[in-house]
Order: sequence, then C-alpha cells, then structure tokens
Amino acid sequence: MSPGADLENYWMPFTANRAFKESPRLITSAAGIHLFEPSGRPILDGSSGLFCVPAGHCRPEIATAVSEQLQKLDYTTPFQFSHPGGFELSRKIASLTPAGLDRIFFANSGSESVETALKMALAYHRAKGEPSRQRIVSRELAYHGVNFGGLSVGGMVKNRQGYGTLLPGVVHMRHTQTVQRSFTQGQAEEGADLADDLLRAVQLYGAESIAAVIVEPIVGSVGILVPPQGYLQRLREIADQHGILLIFDEVITGFGRTGCPFAADAFDVRPDVMTMAKALTNGSMPMGAVAASTSIYDTITSAAPEGTIEFFHGYTYSGHPVVAAAALATLNIFEKDGLYDRAAALVAPFQDAVAELASLPLVTDIRAYGLLAGIDLAIDGQFGRRGFAALKALFEAGLMVRVTNDTIILAPPFVAEASDVAQMVDIVRSVVSRL
Repeated sequence: MSPGADLENYWMPFTANRAFKESPRLITSAAGIHLFEPSGRPILDGSSGLFCVPAGHCRPEIATAVSEQLQKLDYTTPFQFSHPGGFELSRKIASLTPAGLDRIFFANSGSESVETALKMALAYHRAKGEPSRQRIVSRELAYHGVNFGGLSVGGMVKNRQGYGTLLPGVVHMRHTQTVQRSFTQGQAEEGADLADDLLRAVQLYGAESIAAVIVEPIVGSVGILVPPQGYLQRLREIADQHGILLIFDEVITGFGRTGCPFAADAFDVRPDVMTMAKALTNGSMPMGAVAASTSIYDTITSAAPEGTIEFFHGYTYSGHPVVAAAALATLNIFEKDGLYDRAAALVAPFQDAVAELASLPLVTDIRAYGLLAGIDLAIDGQFGRRGFAALKALFEAGLMVRVTNDTIILAPPFVAEASDVAQMVDIVRSVVSRL
C-alpha cells in the first residue's frame, strides 16, 4: 500500500496522523514475539502490542476457540439473557483475583472497565444509605482511559485539554515520582507519606463526601511510575479508616505483568474493586472486566426490590460469547504454558538488561518493576520531539515500543527468552546512542 488516498479515510487514534500517512508503519501479520511488515521484514514486539499480547501473537488455540464459538452462538443480548461462557469465564477470573474479589462484570475495554468501577462505587454508597459520597479521589499523571469518567479521574494533561470541565467532584493527589528517586530499581524506600494526600482530601471535603480512591498500582501509560514502599498499604489503611472504596486499575498490570497474576498480589494489597482488560484476551478481541468484592455486590443487589434490575449499567457487548471464548482460551494458555512463572523468571534478566542503559548520556531516568520499564530521554527543545524520533528510529531498527512524550516503555511478551530481551535492549542502546 502506498501513501496517499489509500490512507486518507482512517482517522487513527493517539497518532500523529499527518506524519504517519507521509511515512506509514504498517503491520500485516504476526507470530510469536514478532510483527511483520508487508515486505516480510520482522519487527520485535517490545511492548506486547499495547501491553496486551503477553502470550505471543496469533495463538492457534484462541483462533480455534473463536471460530468454533462463531459457528455455534455468535451473539445473544446480555440484558436479561446470557450464555454459559460468561459464567464459566467469570469463575475462571474469580479463581485468579485476590480472595473476595469474585463478582465479575464485563465491559469491552479498559476505559469502560473504569467507567463501570466508578459507577459501582457510587451505587454501593447509595445502596448503603450514604448518597452524599459522590467524590472520587485519583492522582496526577494517572491514565484511566478516555471516556469522560476516566478522563476526569485521569491526570495526563494532554488527554484532558479541550474537553471542558469534565466530571465534577474529582480530587487529584500528587503523583509519586520525584527527581530524588531517579534510577531507583523497584520500589523507592521513601515516599509512602504521599498517600496522606488522601487524608488531606478527607480533612478538606469530609469522608462522608468521598466514594472511592482510584489508582494504578504501577502507573503505566505515562512512563512506568512504581509506588514507593508502603504507599499502597497506606492508601488501604486510610480508605478503611474512612469508609472509602479502594479501586485498583489493573488494565496494564493484570494477568502477570508484575510476575504475579495481579499487582495486588505483588504488593500484597487487596482493593475493593479491580479493573482489567488488555491481556484478558491476549489482545485478540476487545474485552474489559471489573472484579468487585462480594460485599459490594451483595449491598447493591439486596437494596433493590426482588425481580428488579439492581445495577443500571451495562453494554451491548458485555460478556460477548465470542469474546468470552477468546478470553477462556487465553487463560487456559496462561495455565497450560505456565506463563505466570515464565514472566516471573524473565523479570531479573529484563531488569538487569534495562539497567545497563543508564550509562547512555541521553537517558535521564529508568524505572522498572516486573516486566515493565520506562526509560526517560533528555528533552530536545520541546516535549515529545526526541521520543517521537526514537519511536520511528526504533521501528526502522526492527523494534516496536510504546513511547509517551520522551519516555520509551518496554514490556516484553512473557513468551520471550532472555536472549530476546537482550536483543530488544541492544536495539534501544544502539538507537538512543545515535539520537
């Protein structure tokens, strides 16, 4: 496909459309940890798609499951009707989530999962007889999707600009990254006191006005911000003291990215509500989900008269039978191939390799946890200029990565070998050295 009219109709998301259409980066096939250009040239997938293909591309088990389901039941309305696959998938997910988070609600993306979680929090407090709890506390530099609820609780400035005042009643805590903690491997020893921003919100607005606090255990899209030691535990403590729900947005960290099924396991903090998406179907089909505690489900459902709808929320494609089949096949692959263990085993060689990039003059910070790493590059006049140059040069060198502003994000597939990770990092080193 040549540039020009053939490319004009597609308005691409989160893309410099004019620059792309002048020099397209097109992918036509994929297998394992590689993507392929129309010419057949292989590209290493250094970001697992968009954090969502940890089991490798084009798994035949998923394709078979989807094909068989399409021939048996392509769709049924999820409102007042269902299909066996939705219940089977719910049981499977509940077997992986932290104890007590075993009520699963399906959406179609991470953005919709966040919207669902926020509505659950508001509905829960109303059902408890506390309708005044309508504020949501979130964090600066957070990413919680692009719908209006997610934008409102998100903290990435460019995402919010141009969309008005968004939802009222949102309070933002400070983020956890500081210059003093640059080049810290894993969790910083200091910084847990930043969680006291939630306490400040309680003191300013009153606990009786706050429904929930939502955070990413590890901030992903802004460039991998790892929580300081004790930070998430302190949030849990304050939330418990004041009757506030704690929501973990695990759209990126869910299903093994930290070396555990969920970041809640890795940090040993149990939220009340947890969002997920991306790796749930290995990126093969759109699906999101929310895991809520039994007490939240019971409170909301018992407050409604028998035989009536308890939670007025849902989507046309919630728990879609074909997508559920893809998700079940994905979770079976995780189990059969031992991908949680493989991810955990890959963490040390990955982090060791990434840490060596600190010697490059353009690298101003590196943050890593599990199979996530953010590599900050020195700003070249304006934010994002050097990062965009790095994105294009890395692709030309045979590596696809996620870049946000001037940060290169690496998130290798769990099926990668240590030698593959070394090759990814070598390409980053070579390209950044020439920028």
